[in-house]
Order: sequence, then structure tokens, then C-alpha cells
Amino acid sequence: MGRDGRRGGRRGGTARSAGGIPQLPWTQTRNPHGPFPLLDEERLQAIHDTSLRILSESGIRVMSRRVADLFRDAGGIVDDDTMTIRIDAAIVDAALATAPATFDMVARNPAKRITMGGDAINFGLVAGPPNVHDAERGRRVGNQSDYDDFIKLAHHFNAVSMIGNQVCAPMEKPANNRHLDTYLSNLVHSDLTFHCTAIGRGRAMDGIEMMAISRGIDPADMAEVPGVITIISVNSPRLLDEAMTDGLIAMAEHGQPVTITPFTLMGAMTPVTLAAALAQQNAEALFGVALTQLVKPGAPVMYGAFTSNVDLRSGAPAFGTPENTKANIVAGQLARRYRLPYRTSNANASNAVDLQATYETMMSTWGAVLGGANLIYHAAGWLEGGLTASYEKFILDVEIIQNMKQFLEPMKVDDAELGLEAIKAVPTGGHFFDSPHTMERYESAFYRPMLSDWTNHGAWEAAGAKDALTRATALWKQALQDYEAPSMDPAVREALEAYVARRKEAIGSAEP
Repeated sequence: MGRDGRRGGRRGGTARSAGGIPQLPWTQTRNPHGPFPLLDEERLQAIHDTSLRILSESGIRVMSRRVADLFRDAGGIVDDDTMTIRIDAAIVDAALATAPATFDMVARNPAKRITMGGDAINFGLVAGPPNVHDAERGRRVGNQSDYDDFIKLAHHFNAVSMIGNQVCAPMEKPANNRHLDTYLSNLVHSDLTFHCTAIGRGRAMDGIEMMAISRGIDPADMAEVPGVITIISVNSPRLLDEAMTDGLIAMAEHGQPVTITPFTLMGAMTPVTLAAALAQQNAEALFGVALTQLVKPGAPVMYGAFTSNVDLRSGAPAFGTPENTKANIVAGQLARRYRLPYRTSNANASNAVDLQATYETMMSTWGAVLGGANLIYHAAGWLEGGLTASYEKFILDVEIIQNMKQFLEPMKVDDAELGLEAIKAVPTGGHFFDSPHTMERYESAFYRPMLSDWTNHGAWEAAGAKDALTRATALWKQALQDYEAPSMDPAVREALEAYVARRKEAIGSAEP
């Protein structure tokens, strides 16, 4: 079958890629088990009520006159000296009434269509680190070659649903136009949807324009089924800068989804208590949601959450903590209360691909899944608290994602699965290794890992005693060798390259 991973065999069984690395087929992951409600309705209501008081009594500071005018026209109270805006529940409720509960996204490959909202789950490539690392070449600053390799890996492995905003910044390129090179890489080396940067209107519009070119449509038609998404970060506590609001407005005007994500670390950007952090995060997110609907009622928007804590002894961010896991779950409850698609992350704070990186990532991944996340951002490759994109961590994360996807597969219970006749056919004290029931399911009965080694100690030692980190290095190198670029019409490639050249000339080499 095609490179979209739709191969034959039993659903849930592990297929092999063209290069022989076992992986699950491309699917829209869903959670049939339902999210976990950590808080009862009374405590959830208390967080909601406190958020509304933050918005109406303290407000959010903005740095854009246009944003201030939009809220003023809607009935908000604007302090023109401080640019602080206070809004009441009516403005929030009106926004929630028009924001869609679900929306789909598609890039240039319609087979890679994904859903945001409901029980759908999508896993995103790590985004934003200035550095990259692998076990052979060590830690280095981000560059275009590494960027391209990560996009190829994201395309090769079906576990990754979406490309994040600059898996690593190509630092050798001018800061004011390097986003054009990364967008081009996203579109040429993969056929996935991606996050475009929204630091200002221009960068957002470039993402919209280039995705439209790749799909062979006009940018205005992109609103029908969005192709790019962005994250609008709130500068907690309670500040939304002008560049972010310019990007938000451009995306909303064109019907492309935005994810409103306060970055709140307890003890630094919020009070140290989880309830206070969630109330502040909720207020900031609701303000951004309201802004999208003031720009364009019905514009797709996601409720974003990124709440964790700092180490109060050093001030360093911590991820994958019990508090971070609880925050992931409760934020999901709030998003469902507002009927909004939900984005969170499964971050870790480890400086190496080690035991800490593993257990912190697993902890935060469970929090995201139990919280009902529709988009788990930074799901593959995040290391060093987001400062490094790691090749080996990418492989480890793909294994974690595949384990989670297989866990989410519904359990079948029918006559064939119950296997009564197979049980009766094996004598007491016997075994099922050669049972027809076993042999019929030999290839597809269990999840087949790509990274784990299940051989006994003697066989493992005879094969070189390679640990998981060593095996991960071999896997990403094999995947890059086996990578096959998705087909692209040469005329489309030429149009994209011409757009990049034209925009670079218009932008110039100086910072805007």
C-alpha cells in the first residue's frame, strides 16, 4: 500500500514500514474509554468562578489598540493608560456559543486528515528548541540540515500526526525570514499539517499562503478545511503582547485554528497552589478564546494548557510531575465544560535521554490522555525542558506513543476472542504455543515494539548487550536511510520556492 501506512492485517496489529522498522499504521487515534474526571463539579465550578473574577476584577493587559477596541465594542472595560481590559461572563459566554466544538485539518495529503475535538487524539512533533542532540554528534545549535532530518522522521513514523512550530530553529538563517525555510521543509519533506509561527501577521500569512499553494487552492478556500494551526502564548501572568495578537487576528480572519496556551509555572508565573494556577490559566485562555470570536465568530480555536511547577530550590522548570499530571487532567475537564478542543503537552525536564526522561514523559503522557487531550504537543523529541530536540528521545517517544495508541484500542470480547474451545483443547498443565488459536494470531496478537528488546539476558548479551539508547540511535539512522519523500507536483514545488524567494526579498535581511 501507499506511504500513508494503510497496510493490510488486523487493526491494531503492528505493521512494518518499508525499511523494516515495526510501527503501527496511520490512523486517527481515538480514546474510546473516555477522560478521567479528577475534580467533582463543585470544585470545577470554583475554578471557573475564580477565573471570571480574575477577568472582571483584574483583567488582562494587551499591547494592541485594535484588540482593545474589539473588546470595548463588545462591552469590555478598557483602561487606556495601562491597556488592561476587564470583561464579564457575558462576553465569555458569547464567545463559547460560537466557537466550534470540533474541526478537521488536512494538508496536501487528504489521507492524513485529522480531527481536533471529541475523542480524537493527535501527537505532535517537538517544537521550538534552539538546540539539537544525538548520541553520536552531541549537542549543537539548531540548523537547517537537522531540521530537515526531523521532518523526515516525522513523516516516516505514523505515530506523529502533526509538525510543530520549528522543531529546531535553523540558527544560520536570518531570524526574520527563517520561518520560510522551515515551512518549505515541512511541505516538501512531509505531507502533514503543521503549526506556523504567529509572531506577527506576516509569519502567519506565510504559513497560510504556502499551505494553500501546496493544496492547489486559494488562501480564502483554506477556511473550509484548515491546513495550518498556531499557538498563541499568553505571557503569564495576564499579558498578551501585540505580535501574538496580530498573528491571532490573521489566523482567525482566515479561518485557521489558534491554540490559546498560557505558559504557567507554579511559583513563578502563578501562585504555588494548583487551584490558583488553574484559575489563572483558565482566565487567560478564555480571554484569548473570546478574542478569536470577536475577530470572526465561528473561527476554530483550541483551549491550550501548559501548567507545571518550578523547583522552588533552584527556580528551574519541572515537568512530568504529579502536579503537572493533575493540571493536564483538570485542564481537560475545563475544556470539555466549554465544548472546546483541548491541547496540552507531555513534557519532561531531563537533560539526557535517560530514566528521568522516560518516567517523566510517561507521567505527563498519561495525564494528557486521561485529560482527554485532542492534541499532545511536543510529543516526540522534547528534551532538556524544551531547549533541545533529541533524535534518540524522538525514537523513545514514538515507542511511548505507539504503546498508548495500542492501549486505546478497544478490547474485543466475542467467541473467537474468548477462546473457549482453545482452552478446552489444551490438557491441564499443557501449553498454548502450538495451539491453532495461537498460530492463527501469531503475527498480530500483541503489540510489537520497535525499541524494546524482549530477548533473554544471554541472547541480549550475545548480540552486543545494546541498551535502549544505543538501539534508538540505530533506529533513527535506519529511518532516515529508509525515508521516502512524499510525491509533489514539480509545478507546486516551483511555486513554493518562488513564493519563498519573493517573500525573502520583500522582508529583507534586517529584523522587522
